[in-house]
Amino acid sequence: MSLTTFIIVAVLYTVLTYAGLWKLFVKAGRQGWEAIIPLYNVYVMLKLTGRPMWWLIIFLIPVINIIIGIGLIIDFVKCYRKFTFLEHAEAVLLPFIFFPLWGLDEQTKYYGLSASREFREKYPFKKTAGREWADAIIFAVVAATLIRSFLLEAYTIPTGSMEKSLLIGDFLFVSKVNYGPRVPMTPIAFPFAHHTMPVIGTKAYWDAIELDYHRLPGFEKIERRDVVVFNYPMEADAPFNRPVDKRENYIKRCIAIPGDTIRIVAANVYVNGKLSEKPAHGQKFYDIRTDGTDFNPQAFVDLGINLDPQAADVMRLSEDEYRINLTAENAATIKTWSNVKMIRPVIVDGKSGDPQIFPHNTRFKWDQDNFGPLIIPKRGWTVKLDSTTIPLYKRAIEVYEGNKVEGDDNHLVINGKPAGSYTFKMDYYWMMGDNRDNSLDSRFWGFVPEDHIVGKALFVWMSWDTNGSFLGKIRWNRLFMGIH
Repeated sequence: MSLTTFIIVAVLYTVLTYAGLWKLFVKAGRQGWEAIIPLYNVYVMLKLTGRPMWWLIIFLIPVINIIIGIGLIIDFVKCYRKFTFLEHAEAVLLPFIFFPLWGLDEQTKYYGLSASREFREKYPFKKTAGREWADAIIFAVVAATLIRSFLLEAYTIPTGSMEKSLLIGDFLFVSKVNYGPRVPMTPIAFPFAHHTMPVIGTKAYWDAIELDYHRLPGFEKIERRDVVVFNYPMEADAPFNRPVDKRENYIKRCIAIPGDTIRIVAANVYVNGKLSEKPAHGQKFYDIRTDGTDFNPQAFVDLGINLDPQAADVMRLSEDEYRINLTAENAATIKTWSNVKMIRPVIVDGKSGDPQIFPHNTRFKWDQDNFGPLIIPKRGWTVKLDSTTIPLYKRAIEVYEGNKVEGDDNHLVINGKPAGSYTFKMDYYWMMGDNRDNSLDSRFWGFVPEDHIVGKALFVWMSWDTNGSFLGKIRWNRLFMGIH
């Protein structure tokens, strides 16, 4: 849906809803103009329903005001003896239709304060058990959906790309308010399902209606080293072709922000020419040579090194050579073992390049340990388009910013016009996992656009070790651990 269409729909919705509310206010003996003054109309509805005036304070609290507002609308239409579930659904979901209809209906009259005991005694409406359950379930679903969309959402670490900072089985709370809640772009979706329905495996959303990207104000901006949850940008492509907010959730550390220049030299990350601080618990593969004496597996377990063959964190290359994924602290410890003769990080030589690495172009001999320099796009930044920049920024211009792009890596035609430069409409970020040799991140697929940002990881509220003993499944030392 384009911005123009969205504005037209919003205006019609507002005008019709207020017109109907005007008529209903008049039926209750109030002045019609009171219906069109924001917040004051809430005050009047509280007076007409008999609800306490302190509810006005709640209407100043984002998200909570939506939940209370739904309750107030239901109380308000009860004043006109609209008691059925269908009528309440009509009032909440379609007020622009039913407020005008009820306002013009001569049979619809105001009967008094619906929240008062006298009203309930005079106009009793006994709910069936099924209606009670339906109301409770719907309230819970609406409240939980609003909280997940605008405040907090639980997230589970599914892979080891952030180890040892975050572990597989960590359950996180992700804040939507720190960077500002993103308004749902695909608003019609099955509650609590992200992009796929459980069991049946079909789409959990309807993409016939897609809204443009909008974000409410937040408390802070994304900073370098923040741990961020975002939608995986590559699911814009086939076979998924998913809307932005229905793409898979990823979690990585923000290494560079809009306008930064990133470069990786021999596995050391430089941002704007300065060496970036390495994650305290980040991992990298090390080659180790021993005197031929086997390691004691328990020594690895004591260091928290994963011995599961599927994890491939410990590989034996020969009688006396190993390749092990380690934190810097663990590497320093192993270096002191008597049977260790040599230990050194595994670093790609940086000569041949890797076709899996962004921008997947033979002109750039980049690999996961040697990369860049690369400027991260910033809103309002104009880049000259030539053979050196087109391979780097073409995807952002075409896929993420929605332009029609034609041409090759030497010349571009954007929206039917030859383009020698391009000015970006969004900010972009560079995300990398702390487990540097076991992370599918920006080195492989490039920039993360601002409209893909979900929220900031705050703390671990539960951590579950599937490989732990019966009594040791819960990692007690990680409960309510802050994320840094």
